[in-house]
This record gives sequence, C-alpha cells and structure tokens, in this order.
Amino acid sequence: MILFSAKISQKHKDALLEKYPDQSFIFSDNMNTAKAYLQEAEILVTYGEDLHADLIKRADKLKWIMVISAGMEKMPFKEIRERGIYVTNARGIHKTPMAEYAISMLLQVLRETKTLLNNQKEHIWDRTVRMQELKGRTMLILGTGAIGQEVARLAQAFGVTTVGVSRSGKPVTHFDENHQTKDLESLLPHADLVVAVLPSTKETKGLFTYDYFEQLPNHSIFLNMGRGDLVKKEDLLKAVQNNEIAHAVLDVFEEEPLPAEHPFWKEENITITPHLSGKSRHYVRRALAIFDENLQIYQSGKDDFVNKIDVSRGY
Repeated sequence: MILFSAKISQKHKDALLEKYPDQSFIFSDNMNTAKAYLQEAEILVTYGEDLHADLIKRADKLKWIMVISAGMEKMPFKEIRERGIYVTNARGIHKTPMAEYAISMLLQVLRETKTLLNNQKEHIWDRTVRMQELKGRTMLILGTGAIGQEVARLAQAFGVTTVGVSRSGKPVTHFDENHQTKDLESLLPHADLVVAVLPSTKETKGLFTYDYFEQLPNHSIFLNMGRGDLVKKEDLLKAVQNNEIAHAVLDVFEEEPLPAEHPFWKEENITITPHLSGKSRHYVRRALAIFDENLQIYQSGKDDFVNKIDVSRGY
C-alpha cells in the first residue's frame, strides 16, 4: 500500500490512480490522518517534517520513504537506518525558482530597488541613485548541487566569475573554479557575492562565522537560501552593523517564522524573505515526476533510485 501524508490535489491523485490501477493508494492531507494506515504502508510519500522515531517503529511493512522536498534535517535517520528503509527526495526540483530568486535578489540590491520603490512612493525624482552591475564580479557559491549549478549558469550569463565550494571540491559544470570547503577562508577575500545553498548537516551548522565575514570585502553581498543554521544570527547582525559586508539577503533563519521583534527587520542593509525562494506553481508536479520514476524502479525490483539518500549521512 502507498500512503500519502503529503497533501496533493485531486488531479494528481487521479493521474496516479489511472497510471497505477493495480496499486492501493491512501491519500491523506497530513500525518494525523495518515498514521491510522501507517502500519500497513509499504511506501510513504511525505514532506518529511511530519516523521519521528515512534512512527517509523509503528510502520512494520515500510520499505521506502519518498520525501517530496529537499530538506532532510528532521528525519529520524537512526531508526530508518536500523530498519533498512530506502529514502529518496525531490532534490533538484528547486533549482529553477531558487536560482531565479538568487539572481533577482542580487540585482535588487545592486540596482537599489528598495530606494527606487521608496522614491516612487514619496514622489521623489532622484537620478543620483547609485546603480551597480553584476558583470565582472566574482560569485562564491557554497553548495555545488543542482541549485548551485543553476545559480552558476545564470550568473555566467551576466558575466560573473563563478567559484564553487563543496565537501569534495570536484569539478562541476558552470563553475569557473571548484574548491573544497576547507579552502573557504582563503577564497573569501576575492568574493564580491556569496550565495549559500548548503543543506543542514553537522558539518555546516555554524560554519560561516564572524571571522569569515571579516575576510570578505566590505562591498560584498551575502545571500543565504540554504539553511538558517549556517550562520549564527549574532554573527550576521554584527557583520552588517559593522559594515563587514554591504548587504545580506536572507530567505532562511535559525528560527522560523522570524519573530516580529527580531533586529533583522530593522536593518536597512538586510533584505528578508519568508523562506519562499524554492516556491513555484510547478513544485508538486516536478516532485511527483521523481516519485513516478522511482515507483517504476521500485516495481522492477531494483534500488537504483533517483535522489537516493545515504541514510548514514542524512543527504
């Protein structure tokens, strides 16, 4: 039996029922209703955040979990590993909206969009507003997976030099240079733009310290759309207030939603968006396309899934 705790539209349900008439589907809108069927489920389709260790222990027949998102940090991997359950996710479907978000946010900073909109509101005609370009800049991209590669591809179209940073440092398409994470500090003084798309792991939590901000040129822009725990909020706030960087664009935070009284809201040189860089009207369709492909692989008795997760690492 295939159990959905992830809410999907009726048209997607109908498409699955039509394509797989021999499969038994249970469609739930959340885990509260899905857990009644969990003990019989062989396959679970979830957003991931609704799973905990007790639910895994209850799911006696569970063999495969399809997470239709990319974030995996809340998954009970210890129990999943002990049970030998396969895990796949929707990694890669966010690359288009997130890459477009990154370029648009960097452009709005460089082209002074905040100032222009405020001037329009106040009926101010000011042609002295300082306009800057992307062309000729160096972009340091932390994370060279599908999203990082798409950011790099778009950046190169603007004449930006792209430098990728990853654990392995292996060469990746659309990057002019690739380096290992351990070399990050030496790269910072040459970076005009930093775009972070790293997942949340024990290696990345708190990785970007205040010392790193000090190494950046003070005209640099820092954009984080990976995970909020990459940098401590105190370090980031201090870096902005001390003019270690020119601007920070933040889509992810240590605490979400960001509290209304948080000092980030008051900083002119911080742009805040509510964790929506990956949003798209095509999201579910793209995620279910990966599930569809993997379901066919699963039915064939193989385990060479698309986006198969190493459960010992959590990504």
